[in-house]
Amino acid sequence: MKINEIVVISGKGGTGKTSLVASMIPYIKDSVVIADCDVDAPDLHILMNPILEAKEDFFGMKKAKIDKNLCINCGKCQEVCAFGAIDRNININQMKCEGCTTCTLVCEENAISMEMAKTGEIYESNCEYGPMFHARLIPGEEASGKLITMVRRKAKDFARKHSIENIVIDGSPGVACNVISSIMGVEKAVVVTEPTVSGLHDLKRVCELLRKYPIEILVVVNKYTLSQEKTEEIEKFCQESKIDLALKIPFNKEMVRAISKLKIPSLEEKEFFETIGFYKFMEKINKRQSL
Repeated sequence: MKINEIVVISGKGGTGKTSLVASMIPYIKDSVVIADCDVDAPDLHILMNPILEAKEDFFGMKKAKIDKNLCINCGKCQEVCAFGAIDRNININQMKCEGCTTCTLVCEENAISMEMAKTGEIYESNCEYGPMFHARLIPGEEASGKLITMVRRKAKDFARKHSIENIVIDGSPGVACNVISSIMGVEKAVVVTEPTVSGLHDLKRVCELLRKYPIEILVVVNKYTLSQEKTEEIEKFCQESKIDLALKIPFNKEMVRAISKLKIPSLEEKEFFETIGFYKFMEKINKRQSL
């Protein structure tokens, strides 16, 4: 069975990406597995209100640990630590340690070892619309790409085991490694942008990244009525790049109120979503590529 993975991403944060993901989920054809892969700032669970069923620690990288029984307090490790992770008393601040191993190379007493450190948590939950896999990276920690890969793997394994054809992924904003981990192997990518200078700039960057892969791209302009000029520039970019501008959402106070009440916008404001062509947009989302 070929699983239909759909990712929603944005070139920058704050475009309304997660609000769109939540709005899409009730209208996905057939059953769906939900994966929140915005692990640095996960908030899809706020709108989906899932019930937690399982939690596990995520160990994403190795960090230095000092054996005080072997340490002679020579201070060499502190001198070479480029991140200021070792203080004068030769204690390691785990939040600052980047796992570079330099301290282990200068320690003649072999008092420093590298051990796997907890950098986040992975959750398996259930909500009204299906199973949900999500995670949270501890603030300041690295290895978000690895954590995203783990969330997607768990979602896909569950989908295969239960013959579920669709996975909807709330991806990370930007173009870094965490975004690459979110988009690899997906069938469709929905890119949410806004009519601002930074919105257009980052839309171009993320589309440039996506076009390196065999992924169908659909662009959504959120709050397009805030700047007709920038919206027209986005339309021109999509036309020249032969990218589908699939949906334009005007600024709407009722959507803001729905979100503030922790309601899914597309369910709370059905008439508004019908007028903007949201259901035709969902037909494109549900349409499978030829196998």
